[in-house]
Amino acid sequence: MASSAASLGVIFNFSDRCPSPSFSLLAVAACDKCMAISSSSNKSSSSSSSSITCSSFSLQLGCRKFCTAAASSSCCSSCCSSSFVCKFSVPNCGGTRTRRSGMRLGKLMVCSATLSPLKSARKEQDEEDMEEEEEGMKQQLVRVGEELPDDYVKDDPSKTAPQRRCGILLHPSSLPGSYGIGEMGHEAFAFLDWLKATGCRVWQVLPLVPPGRKGGEDGSPYAGSDANCGNTLLISLESLVADRLLEKSDLPKVVPLARVDFTAVAEIKDPLIVKAARNLVKSKGPLRERMESFRKDPRISVWLEEAALFAAIDNALGLQFWWEWPAALRNRDPAALEKARKTHEEFILIFIAQQFLFQYQWQEVHSYATKLGIKIVGDMPIYVGGHSADVWANQSMFALDPDTRAPSMVSGVPPDAFSATGQLWGSPLYNWKVMAEDQYTWWANRMRRAVELYDEFRIDHFRGLAGYWAIEGTATTAMNGKWEAGPREDFFDAIREAVGKVDIIAEDLGVITGDVVALRKHIKAPGMAVLQFAFGSNSRNPHLPHNHEVDQVVYPGTHDNDTVVGWWDKASMTERHHVQRYLRMEEDDDVHWEFIRCSVASVARTTIIPMQDILGLDNDARMNTPATQAGNWGWRVGESGIFSKLKVEKLKLRGLLDEFNRLPWGEKFVEEKAESKLKQLVVEEKADSKPQQLVVEEKQKSNPSKHEIK
Repeated sequence: MASSAASLGVIFNFSDRCPSPSFSLLAVAACDKCMAISSSSNKSSSSSSSSITCSSFSLQLGCRKFCTAAASSSCCSSCCSSSFVCKFSVPNCGGTRTRRSGMRLGKLMVCSATLSPLKSARKEQDEEDMEEEEEGMKQQLVRVGEELPDDYVKDDPSKTAPQRRCGILLHPSSLPGSYGIGEMGHEAFAFLDWLKATGCRVWQVLPLVPPGRKGGEDGSPYAGSDANCGNTLLISLESLVADRLLEKSDLPKVVPLARVDFTAVAEIKDPLIVKAARNLVKSKGPLRERMESFRKDPRISVWLEEAALFAAIDNALGLQFWWEWPAALRNRDPAALEKARKTHEEFILIFIAQQFLFQYQWQEVHSYATKLGIKIVGDMPIYVGGHSADVWANQSMFALDPDTRAPSMVSGVPPDAFSATGQLWGSPLYNWKVMAEDQYTWWANRMRRAVELYDEFRIDHFRGLAGYWAIEGTATTAMNGKWEAGPREDFFDAIREAVGKVDIIAEDLGVITGDVVALRKHIKAPGMAVLQFAFGSNSRNPHLPHNHEVDQVVYPGTHDNDTVVGWWDKASMTERHHVQRYLRMEEDDDVHWEFIRCSVASVARTTIIPMQDILGLDNDARMNTPATQAGNWGWRVGESGIFSKLKVEKLKLRGLLDEFNRLPWGEKFVEEKAESKLKQLVVEEKADSKPQQLVVEEKQKSNPSKHEIK
């Protein structure tokens, strides 16, 4: 025990603070189990030394142990009136700082030989945090008055600070496409090329899950029918032809550009994707082998097999909800499930093949983004739809009626700026107590899937993990709910233990309380700020740029907001005057660029801009209006080839990223040439009678499913 402890070699020097001559220098060494502390002292008045015993405590705080060692009571009382900060994490402690009434310690000094053992002892900390702390320890090797190393002045914090960055929010369904919806084909790659050229390094997408087709949500990716499956409507038909899973003659007629009609798109694409999946199953070769590996991957099979079985039964019965199924299937009788697997074996195999095709094409897109240095930020809805394989296969983990199995408590938010009666989402709430019993395994599997799909991801309604609004399952509005405590730190500690480090953005909008902020900071996740929320109150508004934090993601607006132009058209005179005064804006012709500039100028490390705002589009291009079900999620960016035409927008954005230090380090922006080129493009654009951007507007005629191009 002692030898193990001594190898850490930690020294606390507090000689400048403690007047007691017998404690001028104290060496403290901690054992590898945080169970004992040993110490020795050097008397300044004598060359001899004596051994003393140090007290040791192990304090349990949120399932994390912290070192709370203090010297023995022989220390002078004058030192004991203050708190000390323990900067050294004892092995297996998991924490870095703890305060306790006791001695006040000075600088922490560590022998360079101890840095390697220290690194291995603190496996639970992030590598970047450990490197930062080790660098700080090296600095402290030099005592006061001693000569600093030759490379001292080369330690430039600005060169090691996290890079500022910018990105675009554009869901794949909004990309150009010939068959009624954006796809993971050549237009996705063209968008990534354009994104790279602007200097942006982030592409944010909405959830990639299949939109629920029975909940009346009109294609909402936040009301998906499965937490882990991919939206097969995004599969590129032309890529299937390239992979010889379809013939060119199989392709349907080109669908004129319009808002996405999810029902019509499904009628066109579903049969063809099924045909391609069936051809894949019958084939032999590398792609078929990859499909088999996909199915056998334990990270995939843990959710894929249940999702396939659920889809097969759901397709066969055709009922609205799984809790209306025959009792044996509803209650998951083992014999009934085995019979269903055999009966629907072919359907299950085709379903799995379709999911593989989604995975295969998305990985191609993701790999290309990585090659360009672009991170993909995904989105994870906190809740899942009630009619889903997730709820059916894990019934004890959700708030369900014990008799009917229908949701007994559902999700939503109380009355807010979007709705006077609140938002009733209707997804069943989690049974957090049951989930905690197996260390949130279902969530761990979901997180692994997200890590596989994205580089980072946003947790929608993050505040629900601190405290959530609980509504009776029979309620018709969200007005009469109640606040209940979420799993908080225990949840993320378990996820970290099971999955490792996960890069999360916390959607901390709406009613935000202290526990939400504390939870976000506990997991070191950036929060969000939205400029459209900034100008309706006073100077303390957290969305105003002067209140932004470095650890944030700033948006002009999100998918739940109007476009900037649409918001401006409806803004009150008070809001308009505030914007004009704050941004020193004289003309409002380019209000969208003023908001983009303000967002990019923020101290926040990351800025994300909706593509609609880059194009300066109005309310017709709004992606979603909260508390409404119909008419959302259908916006399209334009015809094929549009990204090659967005030269003015590319140069404007790139110039802003250069001005506010958001270009990738090492990339140059020649301002003079860019200004000249920009002026030339603006002149050409004004001379051209055809607009560069296609604004898609839904015309409310006799048949609302018909759309025209303006």
